[in-house]
Amino acid sequence: VAALFCAVGSYALMSFVMTGAPLAMVGCGLSTDDATLGISWHVMAMFAPSFFTGSLIYRFGAERIVATGLVLLIGCAVVALSGLALWQFWTALILLGLGWNFGFIGATAMVADSYRPSEKAKVQGFHDFVLFGSVAFASLMSGAVYNAWGWEMLNWIIFPVTVLCFVALGVLKMTARPTSA
Repeated sequence: VAALFCAVGSYALMSFVMTGAPLAMVGCGLSTDDATLGISWHVMAMFAPSFFTGSLIYRFGAERIVATGLVLLIGCAVVALSGLALWQFWTALILLGLGWNFGFIGATAMVADSYRPSEKAKVQGFHDFVLFGSVAFASLMSGAVYNAWGWEMLNWIIFPVTVLCFVALGVLKMTARPTSA
């Protein structure tokens, strides 16, 4: 459950903020070229770390990598809420991409370790259904939240979602069975 919660939280937050960012950038008077380049940096930050994220998971554990991703998502919100300059949008988008990479890939590694081989199809199917349904909803809600409450609210929402993900990780850690060496 913690793995699913962290996967959904990481991916939905990324989609939620990424979808609203170009709207906010253009709404603040920045050019569409600035918004496009910001999304380009974001996408690079999402996928470039994938060359070593698996090694980091192997070395430090999936839960620690997820926690690192959540901290990066919080960093995204802090930077985004600090102002509306171009560098703040771009830095927030880069942190958002990095946070997604560590949070989502770490969480999916946790999912892969959470079931027996005979349960694989059902668990993965349920996981993907909940995940991508939530991501679609987050993307849809991004525009509505931006129109109703603005760019700041899009970023304030990161805090309670990441706190809930940290709670899920904490519960998992407290209830984990000790493994024999």
